[in-house]
Amino acid sequence: MASLDLGALEIFRCVAQERSISGAAARLGRVQSNVSTRLKQLEETLGAALFLRTRRGLTLTEAGRTLLDYAERLLALSREASDALRDGRPRGVLRLGTMESTAAARLPTILAGYHAQFPEVAVHLHTDTAGGLMDCLARGDIDAAFIAEPVPDAAFDQRPVFLESLVLIGSATGPSTYRNEDLNGRTIIAFEEGCAYRRYLHEWLLEQRIAPGGTLSVGSYLAMIACVSAGAGYAVVPQSVLATVRCGDEVRRYPLSGKHAAIRTMLARRPGYSSANLDALDALLPGLAEDNQASPG
Repeated sequence: MASLDLGALEIFRCVAQERSISGAAARLGRVQSNVSTRLKQLEETLGAALFLRTRRGLTLTEAGRTLLDYAERLLALSREASDALRDGRPRGVLRLGTMESTAAARLPTILAGYHAQFPEVAVHLHTDTAGGLMDCLARGDIDAAFIAEPVPDAAFDQRPVFLESLVLIGSATGPSTYRNEDLNGRTIIAFEEGCAYRRYLHEWLLEQRIAPGGTLSVGSYLAMIACVSAGAGYAVVPQSVLATVRCGDEVRRYPLSGKHAAIRTMLARRPGYSSANLDALDALLPGLAEDNQASPG
């Protein structure tokens, strides 16, 4: 069997993720005919069909699913080998995954300092829920992820870098203090399933024996705070996010107590993975991890 071309594997993986030739071509900056030709050549080399055409787009065959697993590992190893053989100077691309709260409240200053020190590195920042970030990390789509504890997959290398104070927020017209029974039947406002803070909120509700009336899923903290301010329900957010969006008197804040009062943000990476780009960023984080004051700033 002929050896596998890493370029063809990159195209194959992109088609599998986009589930379409056109989507992969746009993402890769190629013409569709080139993507189709490379994919056909790969199938001829392997002697197996890799995709089935359905109404919902391209679907991997059994052979395609098997190849995708190998392709992800081979492409990750290729990147690691390239990093290991360079002169050690950070350059190229650093792909980071992060929760929206960390991207908004914690990373701007750090990334600004990183760019000042290592201008040859282009940082690609991908925001998602904790579950989505772990999927990206496992596939090799990102080099590392900032994710709230506990990291779902213990196989990843991880260390704490930030500590976030969590607060319950409600409408500014609400009481200065709350009783648990006041929250029964009220709507909770949170990100979609997979969000670590949504999980924390549900755990706190269960611990406090509060029965919410339903859940309103939103896609950003601005939308969440706006809904709370309008009296649509209540939410749990990091204190640092409230300071960043400067919501002032729009909402009331009620500190949580006990084990749900704070949550650590971890830097997770694949076991044993190291690169000059990621290691340079990691070196900027320990001071913040040591300070860990969970303050609004």
